[in-house]
Amino acid sequence: MSPTEIPAEVLQHWQCLSDTSSRRITAGLINDTYQLTSRDHTKYVLQRLHPVFKAEVNRDIRAITDHLKWQGMRTPSVMPCDDGALWCEHDGRVWRLLSHVSGHTVHAVADANMAYQAGHIAARFHAALGDFEYEYRSGRFNVHDTAAHLERLTDALQDQHDHRHYPSVARLALRILATTDRFDDIDKLPMRHCHGDLKISNIVFDEDNSAICLIDLDTVGQMVWPLEMGDALRSWCNPRTEDKLRADLDLQILDVAMIGYAAAMPAWLTVTEKENLIAGLARICLELSARFLTDALRESYFGWDNKTYATRGDHNLARGKAMYSLYDDVMKKRAAAEKIVKKHLL
Repeated sequence: MSPTEIPAEVLQHWQCLSDTSSRRITAGLINDTYQLTSRDHTKYVLQRLHPVFKAEVNRDIRAITDHLKWQGMRTPSVMPCDDGALWCEHDGRVWRLLSHVSGHTVHAVADANMAYQAGHIAARFHAALGDFEYEYRSGRFNVHDTAAHLERLTDALQDQHDHRHYPSVARLALRILATTDRFDDIDKLPMRHCHGDLKISNIVFDEDNSAICLIDLDTVGQMVWPLEMGDALRSWCNPRTEDKLRADLDLQILDVAMIGYAAAMPAWLTVTEKENLIAGLARICLELSARFLTDALRESYFGWDNKTYATRGDHNLARGKAMYSLYDDVMKKRAAAEKIVKKHLL
């Protein structure tokens, strides 16, 4: 049976997909993703990239995954088309095929073991890229460019006055815009090769909840380490999904995640970078709140749960509020969180 929703013109680029069934994977927020299964039970992952990603990102992923495999890490890989190209295009959109890594993903850390595993595989990933020498082709430099995200929020506020969510977004946006400059010193830190989106759902676990690999590598690039790990911790250490109030920083999960990270911590990590980790977490919460609030008005970027929310804007407003709530809790617990980081990483 031909996979549904996938154009035949796309499938014909890979002979291995000539006789497959498919199901859509709805967990991702950006790309359209399908799992395809052949008659011999071989699985593949086919994706239609969001326009925010240039086709050349596949060259970056190929280089990164080759290096990770050379370092002994498991990773999905880009599977070239039959003509050797790393992607194909159809109706102005880029499609790519990835190898499938068996396992499962989650949307919240289930227990201390999972927190340890998340920290450990993130450290292994960072250590593996310590000697990676590469000039990125995709043009997505510094994914966590907070200033750029704040500028987009400001622009949205200026041209979306009539939007139904404008009053709610504006009230929260003014707090964010008045707060983020206290974390500007983070931008002076070294740029490192990072994943760019270490949320818990981008880690594949086996049946024993041991971490297997990282997925969704479109955001890999250079950025400062406290923002990379701050984004990880805002996902791992909040027991609720990113659209649920009341958001909390779970210090016990933070403690175990730092033990896991310390067990494979890269040698290049400096004292100053470690000392700024919780500041990076706070700034990421504000940045992500700003991004969700922008899309609450624009309604054009993030995926959304249409079974729970009436519109994309409704879902992103809830996310924006939740991430600001998490920022508040991080600031209340900042001293305790920094003590945990010092205990395990310094």
